[in-house]
Amino acid sequence: MISVELEKKKPFLDYTKTELAVRFKEMGIPSYRLGQIRRWIFARKTGSFSEMTDLSKDLRACLRESFSDLPEGKDSIFSGEIITTSGSPDGTQKILLELADGNRVESVLLRDDRNHRTGCISTQVGCAMGCAFCASGMDGFIRNLTRGEILEQILRINSLLPPEERLTHLVIMGTGEPTLNLEPLLSALEDATAQDGLDIGNRKITISTVGLPEGIRKMAAANVPYKLAVSLHAPNDEIRDRIIPQNRRTGIAKILEASDFYFHSSGRRTTFEYILIDDLNSRPEHARQLASLLKNRTAIVNIIPYNPVPEFSFKTPSSAVVHRFVEILEEGGIQVKVRFRKGDGINAACGQLRRSFRKNSDPDLSGKEDPDQKIL
Repeated sequence: MISVELEKKKPFLDYTKTELAVRFKEMGIPSYRLGQIRRWIFARKTGSFSEMTDLSKDLRACLRESFSDLPEGKDSIFSGEIITTSGSPDGTQKILLELADGNRVESVLLRDDRNHRTGCISTQVGCAMGCAFCASGMDGFIRNLTRGEILEQILRINSLLPPEERLTHLVIMGTGEPTLNLEPLLSALEDATAQDGLDIGNRKITISTVGLPEGIRKMAAANVPYKLAVSLHAPNDEIRDRIIPQNRRTGIAKILEASDFYFHSSGRRTTFEYILIDDLNSRPEHARQLASLLKNRTAIVNIIPYNPVPEFSFKTPSSAVVHRFVEILEEGGIQVKVRFRKGDGINAACGQLRRSFRKNSDPDLSGKEDPDQKIL
């Protein structure tokens, strides 16, 4: 006899596999049903209980009643709804997801010539870091995402791919600071890496932080097997203080110490992200300072030419400036990669799609100056 009485109703994806096993036992559902449901969700990219045709109608009805607070007539394992999807010629696709409380987050599917299919995922609604070049924090921090909301993004992005394809990589580089919402993130990644989940390799997942030493050390203490990326973006504290306000509380030295600690704890080398902004942090002397800063560290520098945001006056450096910057780093013994911009035509920089859609759909915001958009 299946019982639909639960202590507290919450979205299906907010439960871990272990928690679901306990719930199913309480409800009188045979344990093997959980394996069937996970195959539907992760292997067959199914988004609704009604499509799980090897489950009885009674069981499907029970699951809908027990794990969903969706409006009547809707049947989904998801608590959110895709508001818009956009794509660019380079294969980049971006979704704007409206959550159950009306807040919105963005996620991106990236493709490259190595046949990588990478999902870029957000961990918070808004961001408290206030980086001067980033659209994500322009509306400030609103709240953390739940485990289920993070996992939903991954599954939504995966469902953009043809049936025979799946995500090969994940980068936690969307809106928000991951180390400030680490527990729900790591819980969601357990399903992303599980063999009966999406089976994404641990080495193919990168968690990016603005550079919070305590957060990096917390990752190390959690013994996570993922790669660490630090958004450095400056070769000295003077420049970094200007563009990343959080740096005034930490400083580059403490960030590097924490990154070294993570490397020695995990064996994973750190990637230092460096957005190259014309005439701000892109001069030859900046490259030499950066090479000196990272010398003798087991690390790689990921150079990212600035992706323009309409509200900001920062400019993308020329190809000659990028080439010379990279050349100086390599002469200094630093391993460098250049990550070329993708999705320029679809507001692919973090936070752009969310803001542009809000402006276009809300007459109170269209055409008005937002006082929170001022650059620090």
